[in-house]
Amino acid sequence: MDIFEKIKDILSSVEAFKIEDKDSLETYRLQFIGSKNIIKDLFGEIKNVANERKKEFGQEVNDLKLKAEQKFEEAKASLEDQDSATSYAVIDLTAPIEDPMVGSRHPISIVMNKLIDIFARLGFTVAEEREIEDDWHNFTAMNTPEDHPARDMQDTFYLKDSTVNLLRTHTSSVQSRVMMNTKPPIRIIAPGRVYRNETVSARSHCQFHQVEGLYIDKDVSFADMKQTLLFFAKEMFGPNTDIRLRPSFFPFTEPSAEMDVWLGTDTDTTRRLTKGTGWLEVLGCGMVDPKVLENCGIDPEVYTGYAFGIGIERSAMQMYDINDIRLIFENDIRFIKQFAPIV
Repeated sequence: MDIFEKIKDILSSVEAFKIEDKDSLETYRLQFIGSKNIIKDLFGEIKNVANERKKEFGQEVNDLKLKAEQKFEEAKASLEDQDSATSYAVIDLTAPIEDPMVGSRHPISIVMNKLIDIFARLGFTVAEEREIEDDWHNFTAMNTPEDHPARDMQDTFYLKDSTVNLLRTHTSSVQSRVMMNTKPPIRIIAPGRVYRNETVSARSHCQFHQVEGLYIDKDVSFADMKQTLLFFAKEMFGPNTDIRLRPSFFPFTEPSAEMDVWLGTDTDTTRRLTKGTGWLEVLGCGMVDPKVLENCGIDPEVYTGYAFGIGIERSAMQMYDINDIRLIFENDIRFIKQFAPIV
């Protein structure tokens, strides 16, 4: 048989081959596409073709090879589409699903979200800012003098080769930025992570979370603050919760106070948390110092306000009876799985 006739004969075989299933597809592949296919043998015949027809021969063999490969790919895709359609058709959409694997909320997130929800009902909006702060917004604006211990590198994480930029030590820096850029009335809460250069132990860590609140308006009083914090305590710890305010000192508030909630001494847990007193310290608070208002461009003769700061870890440890703060930061899945699932 003439070699050109042989090419036409193989092409006719390719075109006539019926591919109806995976078995016939494999048979086709072995015959026309595989490593020992019949088209491959044609390339060896070029030495027997007259020189003036070698180019024609090469083009026809290549065309044959491409057509065989194209038919294979089209048939393969068609069969895969059929399999896909069949698999969808047999799915029982009424069958119950297996229990899905879901994650759990971190205890810090649970407590943080609860706090935000409580204060949102009182009209407080969330304000967030940077964790890397400058000295002015973190300390100076908040009436912390240059000789204050908090400014020492033993207490604060300053950035390398800098005496100005630092990891914020409290979210009060958010308050200073909001006051500088917002006209009263101001009613915000500032949740976030803060950093202190402290020794890590079961009760303290070098990083923790706060929610700080700020309310600035005309005629804001200490009584307004106390009523707000009493509402918070009853929503957070239960409707029968009692609070007490103890005089304290903070550079940015005057007068200042610490707020405790009564847990009692009925259990080992409450005795341990309260050091046997029955009272658990949950936050610091006070009336915003007029100097802070002045530093941030607010007239202290016209406006007054109160501020408070709540440590989230302490509330979470009390709420879930966690006896070691380090567990909160170690990302142990066995610890996290104990808490509320994500829904």
